[in-house]
Amino acid sequence: MTEPATAAPLAGEEQPVDRRGDVPDVVAFWEALGLPGLFDVHVHFLPPPIQRAVWAVFDGAGPKIGRDWPIRYRTGVDERVELLRAMGVRRFSALPYAHKPGVATYLNDWAAGFAERVPESLRSATFYPEDGAAAYVAEAVEAGVDVFKLHLQVGEFHLDDPLLAPVWGVLEDAGTPVVVHAGSGPVPNEFTGPESTRRVLARHPRLALVVAHMGAPEFDEFLELAEAHENVHLDTTMVFTDFFPATYPADLVARLRDLQPKVLLGSDFPTIPYPYRHQLDGLAALDLGEDWLRDVCWHNGLRLLGPARA
Repeated sequence: MTEPATAAPLAGEEQPVDRRGDVPDVVAFWEALGLPGLFDVHVHFLPPPIQRAVWAVFDGAGPKIGRDWPIRYRTGVDERVELLRAMGVRRFSALPYAHKPGVATYLNDWAAGFAERVPESLRSATFYPEDGAAAYVAEAVEAGVDVFKLHLQVGEFHLDDPLLAPVWGVLEDAGTPVVVHAGSGPVPNEFTGPESTRRVLARHPRLALVVAHMGAPEFDEFLELAEAHENVHLDTTMVFTDFFPATYPADLVARLRDLQPKVLLGSDFPTIPYPYRHQLDGLAALDLGEDWLRDVCWHNGLRLLGPARA
């Protein structure tokens, strides 16, 4: 079906495009598996000014993006929440991420308010290597944050930055998961790659980490970390699609069967360039079985992060 042409948005702006036509295909996927819906650990909801700034970076296809990246779901916050609900995404994150000092607490306050309004949303937060990080992370844990997000490429820091040293002890003891974009995709810089993650895990082996994008393109190294550490997980965000530049090595797929309890569905909604169903089909095409799909798309997220609030 050909979609109607729409005017190109200004850089970073929302675009009132109706994507409800994507709903039936997504619902049909999880219904065929006998699931109650989907649990997506890698969804972003940001304060509107920050969201527009992020989208402007993608629209510009600049050096941190490296290619044209048409954003499919660039509507307002409420419209995106309703679309996820309609598609049957019963539990999803907000995943703010700080790109410089002094931003994290603003993002965390906004995300806390979002979680209060949207009970399906994981209480999400972030932190940055800065004075006071350990204190506000401890406060967030005490307040019931479900998941943190870090982005090493955007934030331009190593996971073992000395200013983060006290944070890791807090999070290891709390068991609160951290979604970490540490892989070198889509564009590497001096802060990306598995090395700093490996160093942090050597000091804090019980940390609950979720490696975003399965660590692309360093798939093998991050898979080894998930195999070696009880609480390290991988999220599938964008990996098994025809858009993603890094192809998952065929010889690693069988090892994903053995990691069945540690692989989590992630999408990167709303900043994806294809219909939501596309990645679900990519997961099914791995031919790892319906039990594997059921765990990845629902049960693993539920075990790690819990059910939606009433």
